[in-house]
Amino acid sequence: MQKAWFYEENGPKEVLKLGDIPIPTPQGNQVLVQVFAAALNPIDCKMRQHPIVPADFPVVPGCDMAGVVVAKGVGVTKLALGDEVYGNIQNFNEGTIKRLGTLAEFIVVEENLVALKPKNLSFDEAASLSVAVQTAIEGFKTAGFQQRQKVFVVGGAGGVGTLVVQLAKHLFGASEVVATTSTSKVEFVKSLGADKVVDYTKTKYIDIEQKFDLVYDTIGDSKNSFVVAKDDAPIIDITWPPSNPRALSSGLRVSGEILDKLGPYLESGKLKAVIDPTGPFHFYDVVAAFGYLETGRAKGKVVISPFPSQHLSSVWSRT
Repeated sequence: MQKAWFYEENGPKEVLKLGDIPIPTPQGNQVLVQVFAAALNPIDCKMRQHPIVPADFPVVPGCDMAGVVVAKGVGVTKLALGDEVYGNIQNFNEGTIKRLGTLAEFIVVEENLVALKPKNLSFDEAASLSVAVQTAIEGFKTAGFQQRQKVFVVGGAGGVGTLVVQLAKHLFGASEVVATTSTSKVEFVKSLGADKVVDYTKTKYIDIEQKFDLVYDTIGDSKNSFVVAKDDAPIIDITWPPSNPRALSSGLRVSGEILDKLGPYLESGKLKAVIDPTGPFHFYDVVAAFGYLETGRAKGKVVISPFPSQHLSSVWSRT
């Protein structure tokens, strides 16, 4: 048996329970991963609060993780026992969710959804990346963003926003990146590569004269932020449904291949994981971590670490 957080009904964070559940056995192309760190995402809160997609109870929440492969199915060809991996284990494109999410000591996941962890990243840093970076990339692709264009990022200090700012500069070749944040986070967002930072507590969208080739809204405020877009320029809103009917909502393509391609950017330091300094939260403090995430004040990602099983050996006899 293993320790896991789960819920047996939809509702607020208080429906979460800590208990014992069986350790799964990997089938076919799956690997069994001993989880060393996990990250929380707004989608975890939404799926707990409302049944967005069908799921049988109990449900262990969580999408993002980093850990060590301790067993594998007979169809696994690329990963070996002892490999350090990270990824988003929930493939939302299938229209369902795994009942065993990442807030458990051991999880199973298809090998094509994970990638080898860059050696220069800690487990905490790797766990923070997958959903946020895949979401950020899909937004640029949906918008058809081109090199030398200018982007306005709404929410530059959030879990997705911190990566949108960095990707705009270092992967998609934006000529100018302007981002919004609160007063205390202005210098932090500049350090990520933003050319200009707008303090939303002092400046309204309507007061910004410059117009942009893309408005990338990571906080669901496209009903207001659209005014800084050029005529007919795309507006990306990562929340669902978007608050502006003109806004585009990008999908989430879950793939270990995407993470593999980002490897050189992570290893060179051009792309950095950003973990909220309040954490990481211990595995036994998951309810508090969700409470903090739901305040909307996190700077970067909320990470869960360490996990109870980390004192165990990662050498397993199952193959």
